[in-house]
Amino acid sequence: MAHTYTPGLKVAERELITKKRILPLKGDVIVEVGDKVEPDDVVARTHLPGLVETMNVANILGLPPEDVPGCMLKKEGDEIKEGEVIGMAKSFFGLFKSEAKSKIEGTIETISQVTGQVLLRGKPVPVEVRAYLRGEVVEIFPQEGAAVRTWGSFVQGIFGIGGETHGELKVVVPAADTILLKEMIDESCQGKIIVGGSLVTADALKRAIEVGAAGIVAGGFSDRDLRDFLGYDIGVAITGSEDLGVTLVITEGFGEIAMAHKTFDLLKSKEGQSACINGATQIRAGVIRPEVIIPMEGDINEKFEKVAAHETGLQVDSVIRVIRAPYFGRIGKVVDLPSPLQVLGSESKARVLTVSFDGGEPIVIPRANVEMIED
Repeated sequence: MAHTYTPGLKVAERELITKKRILPLKGDVIVEVGDKVEPDDVVARTHLPGLVETMNVANILGLPPEDVPGCMLKKEGDEIKEGEVIGMAKSFFGLFKSEAKSKIEGTIETISQVTGQVLLRGKPVPVEVRAYLRGEVVEIFPQEGAAVRTWGSFVQGIFGIGGETHGELKVVVPAADTILLKEMIDESCQGKIIVGGSLVTADALKRAIEVGAAGIVAGGFSDRDLRDFLGYDIGVAITGSEDLGVTLVITEGFGEIAMAHKTFDLLKSKEGQSACINGATQIRAGVIRPEVIIPMEGDINEKFEKVAAHETGLQVDSVIRVIRAPYFGRIGKVVDLPSPLQVLGSESKARVLTVSFDGGEPIVIPRANVEMIED
């Protein structure tokens, strides 16, 4: 029987999660298959080439370009220190001399007798890739990284900022529809992942940074506050590289939107446990969702029965979230999936579904306006 697939966010009580931890360049993998790792454990490391600095030594020494190699005190590949003299030229029977001093610490990359320029390469930048999860190494990618696997609860968000971090979950609101205010955040939130309700205010976000909270998970956030907080519009670029001092994961959308009860109840049931979150988001091709992972004990080789969301598709009784006005952010249950195309208010034709919010009167909505919340 044919079915309809509607992409959506996953909220799972128990999921076998695997994360590939890959270096940006080839390097050294320092773990082995079977190793138990913690989030801060380094699994691989490498060095990124330093930045290149150009020096026009011909101009500095007042020489034609072809004479520059003969006046260099340092050769290609030699190490240099910032302020060190790397080239010298004497004039007027040796009474006067000109010096070229290095702008950076690093090495001499190239010396050109055509342009008279010298390229300096800064010191290599060390890069380490950490496990991110508490789990077990299940695969090694030589010179590239490793895969870490764990059982855990899993929540996908709709938008986030900030990179990977971890901390103990702390719920500071009484209900899923409560606004997260700065007064709810104190020094006890240091190093914690704060769970809010419907909206996290800009003041609350700033307060979280002040007390040293690791992250915030909430239902919604104001797009105006986001723009003011970052100082620029996000646009369609990938997020996750922001250095804000806190990672933010939004589960529902922009504005005051109550966190889905299923999501809130799951996070509340895990309060006090360690969670790993990542705010990285990309909304174009190669979609990346922000996430909350709560690792749990369990044999990663354990067999379990599961029906994947893409196998079942959108069905009657599926839980969906509306992603466009006028019901944006509301969560309901599908009560009917009529097959024929129907004429919309815009006079265009589209496939629709009938949804009920909190058991209320059924409402007809275009299928393109919803996303499925996967179990």
